[in-house]
Amino acid sequence: MRFAQPENFLLIVPVLILAVFAFWVIARKKKLLARFGDLPLILKNAPHISFARQRTRTLLFLLGLLFVTFALARLQFGTHLEMLRREGIDIVVALDVSNSMLARDMQPDRLTKARQEIRAIIDRLQGDRIGLVAFAGEAFAQCPLTLDYAAARFLLGAMDQTSVSVQGTSLRDAIETAAAMFDQTQRKHKVLLMLTDGEDHGQGALEVAEEARRQGIKIYTVGIGSPVGEPIPVVDRNGNQVGFKKDEDGEVIVTRLDEAILQKISLATGGKYYHATAGEMELERIFDEISKMEKKELEGTLVTRYDDRFQWPLLLALLLIVGEFFIPERKKAVGGVSRE
Repeated sequence: MRFAQPENFLLIVPVLILAVFAFWVIARKKKLLARFGDLPLILKNAPHISFARQRTRTLLFLLGLLFVTFALARLQFGTHLEMLRREGIDIVVALDVSNSMLARDMQPDRLTKARQEIRAIIDRLQGDRIGLVAFAGEAFAQCPLTLDYAAARFLLGAMDQTSVSVQGTSLRDAIETAAAMFDQTQRKHKVLLMLTDGEDHGQGALEVAEEARRQGIKIYTVGIGSPVGEPIPVVDRNGNQVGFKKDEDGEVIVTRLDEAILQKISLATGGKYYHATAGEMELERIFDEISKMEKKELEGTLVTRYDDRFQWPLLLALLLIVGEFFIPERKKAVGGVSRE
């Protein structure tokens, strides 16, 4: 025997308070009546008054409330086996962790903004598997496809510009690494979401995007940053900015969002491109698109379910409360005498 929601037993506290108050009221009425004279004599002349019936009615009502709390706590005993099935799609999120993502044209910086959006995505998942890829000049799988959203959030927090040793931005490597994480036997139910400033220092991104389309992968891209450009800050080990990144000629490097390449990659796979905004409205549009996709049935899990028996205390509670209404508070006088 167990209770599925034992926290509802806290409702017993107000029931006990109500019980103390109700019986105090009955005792108070009896005490006030005694002020008019000898109580047995008064009751003899008012045989219709019955404090015993008042106490019985109150007791039945309070017991009814008590059993209601047992019902709300969801009494359970007995078990049965049930096959738990999930439907969803596989989503791999590729995060650009190159140095250009430290630019601050999005607050507090591009990389932090991108992580915030990914975390919001994970928080909204229900039954979909999620995987993570970190990429810069090369890419690697940070988190395999999983239903363990807590683990995905934890691994996301460890993704920064130090996650990849080779700097630059290779969209090709990101797509290839993500594509390898999907089930190669299926040709649908696959989504690759890329968050990047799009400054591709490699080649062949469109070619691998075409191959991803043939594998049934839809790529949605989210551009992080501004097309106008922003210098890349240089920070010390304490996180304080000490200047801006410069090239070999001593000129400050300006990083710009390349929307064109991201639009082409998405278009090649039947996906869409979105520009990241402060209000994260693009997430709503992405989820609208994903929700329209056909879901696949994921592997079922055999789980033990407890049988709910809250109906029993609820039925008993109803009988007690209804029974209380059938007991009159006053009784008819018999031979002019009332007994307590």
